[in-house]
Amino acid sequence: MENSSSSKQNNNSSWVIVALVFLVAIAVIGYFYQSTTPEPEPIKEVSVPEPVIVEEEPKNIEPEIEQPVIPEQTVQEITPEPVEVEPEIVLPTLDESDNWIREKLPTITWRNELLKLIVDDDMVRRFVVFTDNFAKGDIAYRHSILVQPTEKFSAQENTEDGQQILRWDENVSKRFSLYVDLLRTIDSDLLVQWYVELKPLIDEAYSELGYVDEEFTDVLHDAISRVLDMEIPKEQLELVRPSVMYKYKDQDIEQLTDADKLLLRIGKDNLLVIKSVLLEINEKLSRTRE
Repeated sequence: MENSSSSKQNNNSSWVIVALVFLVAIAVIGYFYQSTTPEPEPIKEVSVPEPVIVEEEPKNIEPEIEQPVIPEQTVQEITPEPVEVEPEIVLPTLDESDNWIREKLPTITWRNELLKLIVDDDMVRRFVVFTDNFAKGDIAYRHSILVQPTEKFSAQENTEDGQQILRWDENVSKRFSLYVDLLRTIDSDLLVQWYVELKPLIDEAYSELGYVDEEFTDVLHDAISRVLDMEIPKEQLELVRPSVMYKYKDQDIEQLTDADKLLLRIGKDNLLVIKSVLLEINEKLSRTRE
């Protein structure tokens, strides 16, 4: 919209043009009239009032817009699908956790008769202490989570070139077969789930050992890695018996940790099965930390 000053300027310009046109028309008519008619009597001058031009403000007329007719639609009510809410896991105290675990143990394997191999007393603390020692290469027999085999170790005595040679009796490894069967029949997914659920109690038991700022899962990975990294000897191991206890004739083998020598006593076939199961468990444990 133009402002008032520019509007006045345009109105004055229009009035000047109209006045000039009017004067020229009067002059032409007067010249034509004077040349064809006798000179008339003088005419008194009559003052002609200046025309008043009234500008009408343009009316803003908005065109009528037809509103579209929206057909009525039937709105269907959408019922949201129910969201499954996982029940909250209420853990017992560490001292009362044995009953909680005993109730769940029959669901972890289809060989329930093998559950008798598990020591069901103070199980969380036993698991933590035994794992911590095993990861360092030690064996905490008093805190074992499994009962010890009833069959004792024995060696084969052979005579070669007039010399008595003691060798590892592979048949002795069969005393560990039931333990391997138990491990092989365990539901690894459920086992890892239990570990995650029991983690607060496991951390509590681990802190009782003086490890406040350390992560027990790292210790568990170290223990599993010790088994996975154990090399299986290709040849049958020879033994010596300087006293009541047997020892390995090969000093490199004898200098191994107690944990590694226990893995050797388990036997080649059993150790391969244990490696396979622990490898699967280790991978699933790693996914829980991602």
